[in-house]
Amino acid sequence: MRLPQISGKDLIRILRRHGFVVVRQKGSHVRLEKNTSDGTIKLTVPDHGVLKKGTLHQIIKAAGLSEEDL
Repeated sequence: MRLPQISGKDLIRILRRHGFVVVRQKGSHVRLEKNTSDGTIKLTVPDHGVLKKGTLHQIIKAAGLSEEDL
């Protein structure tokens, strides 16, 4: 499956549906966290118009999500 082209705002909305909480924002970068039994997952998402494929892939991987979750 190919990754869709989505914006930072859309990705943040998807991550919030999966239990992530916005902790802070500095400039165009938004920090999200999710507490799990294994510890805390911390992500930084750039709030850009269209995220690059590599950036999107790394965020999805770090969040423990699959491409189908998008």
